[in-house]
Amino acid sequence: MKNKAALHEPHPIKGKTVVPPHVIQDLKDRAKVGKTKYGTMLKTENGRDTLMDAYQEALNLVMYLRQAILKRKK
Repeated sequence: MKNKAALHEPHPIKGKTVVPPHVIQDLKDRAKVGKTKYGTMLKTENGRDTLMDAYQEALNLVMYLRQAILKRKK
């Protein structure tokens, strides 16, 4: 099968860098960016459709991921 999106990846090997601490720092930094941009931290009941915001962001993510996959094939 040529489409790698339909194939399973092998089980991971030992690896090097632990990822979660980097994600936690990214979240903290991203929250600061949001506070600077919007003047407040993200809060519930803020007048926006949270599910639609998240869905639109997920669509953007898929586009960026596919772009990177296509670029990597060159």
